[in-house]
Amino acid sequence: MFKQIMPLSLIVALRFFGLFIVLPVLSIYALDMEGATPFLAGLVVGGYALTQAIFQVPFGLMSDKIGRKKTLLFGLLIFIAGSIISALSDSIYILLIGRFLQGAGAIGSVVSAMIADLVKEEQRAHAMAIMGGTIALSFAVAMIVAPIVGGHWGIDKLFWLTAILSIMAIGILFTAVPQPPKIIHSYAEDESQMLDVFKDKSLTRMYITFLFHSSIMTMAFFIIPLVMTQSITDGGFGWAKSELWKVYLPAMVFGLIAMGPSAVFGEKYGKGREIFMISVATIFFGFIAMGFASVPWVFIVGVVLFFIGFNMFEPLLQSFVSKFAKVHQKGAALGVANTFAYIGIFLGGLLAGYIMNHYNRETLATVVAILSIAWFIWVATMPNPNNRGNVYLPLDIYDREKVSALTAHKAIVESYVNETENIAVVKYEKDIIDEDEVRGLLS
Repeated sequence: MFKQIMPLSLIVALRFFGLFIVLPVLSIYALDMEGATPFLAGLVVGGYALTQAIFQVPFGLMSDKIGRKKTLLFGLLIFIAGSIISALSDSIYILLIGRFLQGAGAIGSVVSAMIADLVKEEQRAHAMAIMGGTIALSFAVAMIVAPIVGGHWGIDKLFWLTAILSIMAIGILFTAVPQPPKIIHSYAEDESQMLDVFKDKSLTRMYITFLFHSSIMTMAFFIIPLVMTQSITDGGFGWAKSELWKVYLPAMVFGLIAMGPSAVFGEKYGKGREIFMISVATIFFGFIAMGFASVPWVFIVGVVLFFIGFNMFEPLLQSFVSKFAKVHQKGAALGVANTFAYIGIFLGGLLAGYIMNHYNRETLATVVAILSIAWFIWVATMPNPNNRGNVYLPLDIYDREKVSALTAHKAIVESYVNETENIAVVKYEKDIIDEDEVRGLLS
């Protein structure tokens, strides 16, 4: 599994590194440009998410239709073009165009769908955790590299670095990423329409969770560099841009450590809902500390708490969506989930920019606290994401027509054939039936 997943994880990590590397300093950089306002700076920070939101579903659907690799190539090329325009921008409006174009290369759902294609569902959490770990590692490196490179050589160099890394990702795509298996299912064309991915209430719950998660993340990245670098008279702590790594490094270390237990308890022990609740509570207290801190160390503790809560979600979000989605809609469902995530990023950037333009960080922290309470209630009432299991049946032993007929049973969610590995896969409701009983239905 590791050989199958690592090349894809590297591709998505390189791409996210390109997005992450500008986040720690982008709001400061944008405010210094011609025509800039705090609102436009917030749009620059979260603006790429608007086009991500628009194109996630089309890219997911495209990958279901024409193949994952072709779709990944197309998205990476668009992202490279946006990075180059951002690097060459000399006004806030050109920078906005570059950021919007960066977002249009919306490949996140395609990578997740391809991982779901390549590994069995029981291994998917581990696979998503590997991908999440590489993203988190790229995040950690970006948080350290960005203030140093941006502070000494200019933030435009960060966009050039992003373009170069995306070219490397294309090389990995065509030299190391395996072809996904050939899947055969019995779903009719009218069952593969876009609205079909909203029929499952559990999937819809996950979409809204993505929205909360990403919007609050953007608000954090908007205020962290501003508060740390603003002068003391303006309510900040007066740090230099090149010192911001001292804030992000401990936060990322603790965030990475939190991912391991999150994946284990969320998947192995079926405590995904409880992990989500703990994560939201941690984010709540982190923002309270960031919003009302009067000394740097309290603010940094708040940043650490935020990163712990944020990273605890990472190994579970994509995995749970791919579990709830049926085989013919994984790309579309992950596309919708990522669309909600990027809508959240866009709205979070706008809201943070508006509040900081008209009010202060205390107001922003209060707004996030209210959102976190609503989010906590939302995840506390969601169904357990681990209530479905899979049976893998060798087709040299079991008759595929009998397997297909199982879907008439109320406990069987779906069945499909992995033609490449010559096995049938039956997904069932654990609360109604167990694996032995599923096999017994075929006797």
